[in-house]
Amino acid sequence: MELTTVWFWLIAFLWAGYFLLEGFDFGVGMLLRRIGRDPVDRSVVLAAIGPVWDGNEVWMIVAAGATFAAFPAWYASMFSGFYLPFLLVLVALILRAVALEWRGKVDGDRWRAWCDRAIFWGSALPALIWGVAFANLVRGLPMDARGTVHASPADLLSPYALLGGFTTLAVFLLHGAVFLTLKTEGLVRERARRAAFSSAAVAVPALTGFLAWTQHLHGKPGTAVTAAVAAVALAAGAAAAVRGREGVAFGATAVAIVLTVVTLFGALWPNVLPSTTDPAVSLTVTGAASGPYTLTVVTWLAAIATPIVLLYQGWTYWIFRRRLTRADVTP
Repeated sequence: MELTTVWFWLIAFLWAGYFLLEGFDFGVGMLLRRIGRDPVDRSVVLAAIGPVWDGNEVWMIVAAGATFAAFPAWYASMFSGFYLPFLLVLVALILRAVALEWRGKVDGDRWRAWCDRAIFWGSALPALIWGVAFANLVRGLPMDARGTVHASPADLLSPYALLGGFTTLAVFLLHGAVFLTLKTEGLVRERARRAAFSSAAVAVPALTGFLAWTQHLHGKPGTAVTAAVAAVALAAGAAAAVRGREGVAFGATAVAIVLTVVTLFGALWPNVLPSTTDPAVSLTVTGAASGPYTLTVVTWLAAIATPIVLLYQGWTYWIFRRRLTRADVTP
């Protein structure tokens, strides 16, 4: 297998890991006020992601760095087209990080209320924008022969892209609710189970419709399988959560998210950024890649660093695997 192909799918793996892990962070942030009815319950909700949320964000940084190293032309064209959306994501993530870190530093209801709003919007906006961005990557953007994207807001907000954003928002909301059922006890767990049921009523049809549309427009034989399994897995995860089988539910929603990313990247292949202006100038895996020497060096680095990072993050989740109750936190 050529290194360009290896790196294309390695980047897909990094984005799948990011959406899998950061996805439940976003969902928990959006559910903070809905599930946390008093200060103690909100502390339980935030403590569920407290040890891991910042580590989960690293997957996005590594994915962007891997794209820059392996496919610099893809990186440059993508950021030229998504400059404003990516800036909004960055600002939202900064506000969310500040709110999560500083929420307990000031003893005041008004301060905590502002932090809760920042956590909600800092979770909801990226969850929406990432779906819009990846739908546009698959659909293509108006790009010239120099690789410069000339996309207006109207170009980015097509019906297909808006459905993609709505889908990631709904799926992450369901994923976060399922995560809370797995990590908490008592009233927080019961409210999270009800939230999983209500969000599944939106997330399952949204994902099914989005993947069906993707398959109709850009699909391949392999993506038909991954898209179908992703939709079934999400429905199965919602059903398992309602029945109280939290481990099965979280595993199923995780499979759905990973296979959704695989479907999108499979639909994109062998392009990395299609041009709607002229398909002949679309960026392909081979045309956007770095030279063989650069790919060889970064492959060795990735082969050494990736297992270490995975082992460390897995160890972190194992250490903080216990369920949380109101007795474990302070208001």
